[in-house]
Amino acid sequence: MTRVLPVPDGLIGVRFDQAMAKMLGISRTKAGALIADGQASVLGTAAQKSTRLGADDMLSIDLRETERHVEPEALGMEVLYEDEDIVVVNKPVGVAAHPSPGWTGPTVVGSLLRRGVKLSEYGPPLRKGVVSRLDVGTSGCMLLCKSNLAYLEMRKQFVNHDVDKTYNAIAQGDLPQGKATIDAPIARAKAADFRFTVTAAGKSAVTHYDVLERFGVATLVSVNLETGRTHQIRVHFSSIGHPLVGDPLYGSNPKLGERLGLTRQWLHASQLGFKHPRTRLWTVVRAPCPADLTRSLDILRTERAERGITAGRP
Repeated sequence: MTRVLPVPDGLIGVRFDQAMAKMLGISRTKAGALIADGQASVLGTAAQKSTRLGADDMLSIDLRETERHVEPEALGMEVLYEDEDIVVVNKPVGVAAHPSPGWTGPTVVGSLLRRGVKLSEYGPPLRKGVVSRLDVGTSGCMLLCKSNLAYLEMRKQFVNHDVDKTYNAIAQGDLPQGKATIDAPIARAKAADFRFTVTAAGKSAVTHYDVLERFGVATLVSVNLETGRTHQIRVHFSSIGHPLVGDPLYGSNPKLGERLGLTRQWLHASQLGFKHPRTRLWTVVRAPCPADLTRSLDILRTERAERGITAGRP
């Protein structure tokens, strides 16, 4: 059976063999072999394993060897907090929130179930316990519900924007303001339904940011969301001319991302604050920054020091 599907947004700009390894939950060597054998290809091109995937590419995957594939566990996924009602994990990059058509790599839901974590019975069949998601290419705090009480309460908190969601991100260029709010509605782009854009016809979206550190070529920010639209941070920063570093889908310079060793957008869900569904106590969970983002941040700091530029903290 052959499936044709678009490149997942979190894998745009990634090498073909790396993307196949993440999507199919196999080694990069085996992914390269599938490409060499023609079982995985990019429609309309003679893509090699080193080819970097574009936003408009369509992938053709022959699932003869993968239909019996059992979803791999996200071994590096750390549990940050867990009790009888909820579990909060530090989702690694390359891990989907839940199973979906065309994705056979690791998922948060599948990995927790394999570890024996019982999730709430509420929610769609493949998304039980899921009240908020992170993109495949975004790491950090993700909360799931174990009890039905928690599912109903936490779903309400996310819908009402009562959850404090804090992200760290690096935007391309030097942001002109040390602190600002981006208030711009977002909708799915008409030209490509896997992208989103700022448009008057979209849904309300509000993003607040504070500059943490400046590098001249880029700016480290702390971001708080009032709303939770798909790709909200990525779309909003792109709309003001400062796309996230490592995010070519929304206009970043790919050469800067390559120099920093990035294969995804520099975006990490660093903290969640919420009322515990049972105790009603305000609870804060933090996720440490992953190694790939830390390395790129160190490179920026080293380059800044070599140029003799100060950190420029606001």
